Amino acid sequence: MPLYKEQGVVLRAIKLGEADKIVTVMTQGSGKVRAVAKGVRKTTSRFGARLEPFTHVSLMVYRGRSSLDTISQAEIISPFRAIRDDLGLFAAGETMLEAVDKVAEEHERNVRLFLLLLTGLRALQVRPADPEAVAESFLLSLLSLSGFHPSLSACAVCGRPDPDLFASGQGGAVCRFCAEPGAGPVSREALGLLAELGAAGPGRAGALMIDPYVRREARGLLFGFAEYHLERRMKSLPILARSLVP
Repeated sequence: MPLYKEQGVVLRAIKLGEADKIVTVMTQGSGKVRAVAKGVRKTTSRFGARLEPFTHVSLMVYRGRSSLDTISQAEIISPFRAIRDDLGLFAAGETMLEAVDKVAEEHERNVRLFLLLLTGLRALQVRPADPEAVAESFLLSLLSLSGFHPSLSACAVCGRPDPDLFASGQGGAVCRFCAEPGAGPVSREALGLLAELGAAGPGRAGALMIDPYVRREARGLLFGFAEYHLERRMKSLPILARSLVP
């Protein structure tokens, strides 16, 4: 079994047997990696808290013959402790981890996705005024990276300006001539907020001034669009929504 070195961010960890864990890591060079950390739950484990979610780590890993590799060494690069210690930051960060876990492919290199995740976590680590906006901007960036950025300023079908309807299945904002059944009304303000969040990026979104009523509409569009195109329900989104300004 060849040994390889990687750095990555721990996305999740689940118990295995009495003392082990299966750890999922988004790595820089190898994509998403699932690996066993043996004995990590023992009090004498040399890993300690190095393989907890959010942690940016340097790893030595044995490539397994099955779907699971084995972690032989782990060193912390950045613990991102502030995110784990604050409920608002945690909710925003958990949204990022879950979204990456859902779109990343195992052992398929995706440096841009890895760097986007690091950018988002670093933006949360400095305790922004609006961590939820960081997560929303992150989702828009992730959708763009995956080829699913919503059309916001023109009809997604014909390109007419100033559309006033929205349909996730049609790619975002649509005009009344192209809208399919199920398209719902959307305000210019909500579309403008989503465009602003997307343009700001996770690093600057936390400082934006956002109208709470416009945000309520915009986040409903964004969350629905994300789940539609990721083809998965996201458990973290209701938690994030509850932490937003009503």
